[in-house]
Amino acid sequence: MSELRRMSRPLRLSRRHRKIAGVCGGLAEWLGWDLIVVRVLYILVAALSAAFPGILVYLILWLIVPREPREQQV
Repeated sequence: MSELRRMSRPLRLSRRHRKIAGVCGGLAEWLGWDLIVVRVLYILVAALSAAFPGILVYLILWLIVPREPREQQV
């Protein structure tokens, strides 16, 4: 996927790559990164930061980022 096209896509919660709400899956798709890398980085940042603000950030993203639309079946 071209850099311009990838960056023009809006951030969405992933339906395909989700464990809880699809936040990390959506970020991985939006950034064009491997899903495991995004999850590991998220866990490290959340665990190593003071008072675990990563949990709050995850909940806020879960609430404000729209879900990826369902694929149309033909």
